[in-house]
Amino acid sequence: MDSNAVELVRFLATSLVEYPDDVAVSSEEGDDGLVINITTHADDVGKIIGRNGRTIKSIRTLARAIVGQGGCQVEVDN
Repeated sequence: MDSNAVELVRFLATSLVEYPDDVAVSSEEGDDGLVINITTHADDVGKIIGRNGRTIKSIRTLARAIVGQGGCQVEVDN
């Protein structure tokens, strides 16, 4: 498990939302590599996803860049 990717996602998520204390980031090893789950306050889900999904795509790209060849998935729940 790559803790750098998890910490980066946690930092980005808490920086974007209105309720940073309600952000929970967890990770697990999946079949496709590292799976990072972001759970936020219901009002903050849109801020993490962004317009047309641009923000979450950027978060995924940064997480994949840190993990490298193993791959990484980032999912958002409320």
